[in-house]
Amino acid sequence: MPLIRVLDSLSRSKTFVTAKHGVFAKVKTDISELTALATRGLVPMFDPTTQQFCARLVRSGSGLVRQGLSPRYTIMTLLGLRERELSGARIPFDSKKIYQAFVRDTLWIESIGDLGLLIWLAAEFNPDQLQIIFKTFPLNTALDRFKDGRQGSTTELAWFLAGLAHAALTSPLLASSIKDLAVETFRLTGKNQGDSGFFGHLAIRKSVRGLVRGRIGSFADQIYPIYSFSKFAVAFQSEESLEPALRCARAICEAQGDQGQWWWLYDSIRGQVSSRYPVYSVHQHAMAPMGLFALEQATRQSFQEPIYRGLRWIYGDNELAVDMRDEKAGLVWRCIRPKNINTKYWNTATSLLGLRRKDDPVGALAVLCEDWPYELGWLLYAFSRNKLTVSAEPKLVTARQFE
Repeated sequence: MPLIRVLDSLSRSKTFVTAKHGVFAKVKTDISELTALATRGLVPMFDPTTQQFCARLVRSGSGLVRQGLSPRYTIMTLLGLRERELSGARIPFDSKKIYQAFVRDTLWIESIGDLGLLIWLAAEFNPDQLQIIFKTFPLNTALDRFKDGRQGSTTELAWFLAGLAHAALTSPLLASSIKDLAVETFRLTGKNQGDSGFFGHLAIRKSVRGLVRGRIGSFADQIYPIYSFSKFAVAFQSEESLEPALRCARAICEAQGDQGQWWWLYDSIRGQVSSRYPVYSVHQHAMAPMGLFALEQATRQSFQEPIYRGLRWIYGDNELAVDMRDEKAGLVWRCIRPKNINTKYWNTATSLLGLRRKDDPVGALAVLCEDWPYELGWLLYAFSRNKLTVSAEPKLVTARQFE
């Protein structure tokens, strides 16, 4: 569908910029504080011995405890820190030193998603290293070599597509050489999208797991395709990828909760939210803005209202009326979830069976007091260079990406 028709169709169906200037003025100030908080919060999550970030930081009776190490989360965190540096801010890390130490060992790469994230990272830090990565991991067999590629895993394919798009943006010659692979990845990911706009988790017909789990996509399965399709459109001058990205964005925005919640699971076949909880802070303050800002930049359509409704959830406009930030620790607590954790698993099971309604009761709710480094990394990635500016119409606020 031609881009002009895509944009015209969406503008007729829903207008997202409706909020008043006064509401957003406070959030503008808070975003600056939030990015500063995230930068501080990453310090105790870093292991200087391995030059990696942990899997998660958990509050216990003895204080905050670092658990495990995560190469994936290290990449996502480094991408956020890089954006923070490029915005002119100082960070308490030597990001280039961490990057150089990290890319020496690639034995941890076990999936198409891992490879995509590594390509994305190299494109941001050292594009000259991309050819070394492509030689180590031949791209022409990547989609078939890794299990998640063969199974059509939505999030992992979207990471791979994002990596290819960012690599293409570093060099027109490189873009030409990887375009066919990027197009194939885009089409494989797009096959998981239902008529409603929601993406499922896996290709339904490629595995037994896909038959059982494929139709139900998490919020990650929605937002990463939105991001990667938007970057694909820019990198390869493809209008085709914007229509499915816009359909998904419209679907999740229309499903957004009354307090700005980005819900957890979506049924791509039924076209509805299949499970609401947990509501994760990272979706509210990082992943939704990251994906929707990328789509704004590719289409010039504004998603300001749903982005900032989601942000207000962090500051206490939520189910428990609690501020999810711990400013002393520099953390944002992970989620609001059912107090009875078994409720979460029961809800998931009934969702997979198509038996659960989006408004089913979930019981008492509680805050999970832990934070994962990628959450703060994506927050920095989303907001370090995306700023609020007041438009000519004083009641509207728009966002822009500046160089």
